[in-house]
Amino acid sequence: MTFNDLKLFNNIQQALEEEGYTNPTPIQEQAIPEILLGQDVVACAQTGTGKTGAFAIPILNLIHRIVGSAKKAKHIRTLVVTPTRELAIQIDESFKTYGKYTNVKSLVIFGGVNQVPQVNELKSGVDVLIATPGRLLDLHKQGFIDLNHMHHLILDEADQMLDMGFINDVKKIIKLTPENRQTLLFSATMPLAIRELADTFLTRPKYISVTPISSTAENVSQKVYFVNKDDKRLLLKQLIIQESLSNALVFTRTKHGADNIVKVLKKASIKAEAIHGDKSQNARQRVLEQFKNKEIDILVATDIAARGIDIEQLPFVINFDIPNISETYVHRIGRTGRAGNSGLAISFCGKDEKPYWQDIEKLIRMKVKVVADHPYTWKEEVPNPDAKPDLRNKDKNKMNPKSNSRKSEASKKNKKRWY
Repeated sequence: MTFNDLKLFNNIQQALEEEGYTNPTPIQEQAIPEILLGQDVVACAQTGTGKTGAFAIPILNLIHRIVGSAKKAKHIRTLVVTPTRELAIQIDESFKTYGKYTNVKSLVIFGGVNQVPQVNELKSGVDVLIATPGRLLDLHKQGFIDLNHMHHLILDEADQMLDMGFINDVKKIIKLTPENRQTLLFSATMPLAIRELADTFLTRPKYISVTPISSTAENVSQKVYFVNKDDKRLLLKQLIIQESLSNALVFTRTKHGADNIVKVLKKASIKAEAIHGDKSQNARQRVLEQFKNKEIDILVATDIAARGIDIEQLPFVINFDIPNISETYVHRIGRTGRAGNSGLAISFCGKDEKPYWQDIEKLIRMKVKVVADHPYTWKEEVPNPDAKPDLRNKDKNKMNPKSNSRKSEASKKNKKRWY
């Protein structure tokens, strides 16, 4: 299938051609026709599969049919709800890119910044509003957002909104929208709470899943280092220097851990910065831009903060901490090896993380290459076949006849109870 086969308006088709888009990705191929028909959709799609285009392209086509090229009064016709500022900005950029030859106007709003510029834009009128849950509810409560003309509701990264505690806000937002809306739900995973949300608020949705959650990109090489927990920072520093790693995304489990890693790397004159929930929105965006522009070499991020990162040519992903949810590993390493480029995923596994790593290998159905030639490895405890067995505690009853007789008497009493 090509984009020509989708019979999109020429305005949108031209923008896609200028971006070099000829064939839709699998998620786009399945979702776009359903969305154009007005069908509610639940799509399980990982980052990097083209999911933003899967809803932005058909939505632009539907709105362009309504607004045309005339300068009609602007109303919010599409609402996109997403968990992070970074992802919201990315989605807005996609709407602007695909819709640059249309009269469709999009706006992104998020918290952590002065609301006045956002309110002024809202007053001038928009067709597509991309928002994070908190700022959306806040501005709606103040009377700056009118959803009465809304046709489409898009919930993007639904599982992440669940993880971040936004699910109740999302339910409040849904109740503010017209009942006859078209609803699209996109999620990297499908936990029970997300399925229940879909069953409650969507009308006979079409379920789409294009890539099994267990699959990893074929052009991503994977390696694992079994390393003592306290030596991980030393190993990371050594690898970055010896292998000349740059433009690498390092995943850590905690905000505190991310900051500590950055301190160690900076002491070694390595250009590194961290993004996580404790950083201000402006600081996170500034660091992300520096990383994209290759002004810094190493970006250390927690999983939540990294959801908004979309870099086509990211050569390295390093799992400093092994995730306790196996699917998260697939999401992480899926950020490299995109658009036909090769990528390398490196994982540091501490002894306490071995069960997590075993679950990951079971999920991806492969054994990852182990790099054993490094100074910080931990050894498996292998039994010594020549060691003599310890008989000191073997069969304590034989060594303590009184204990044995007491158990015998207790056994007789128990028998009396049953008969």
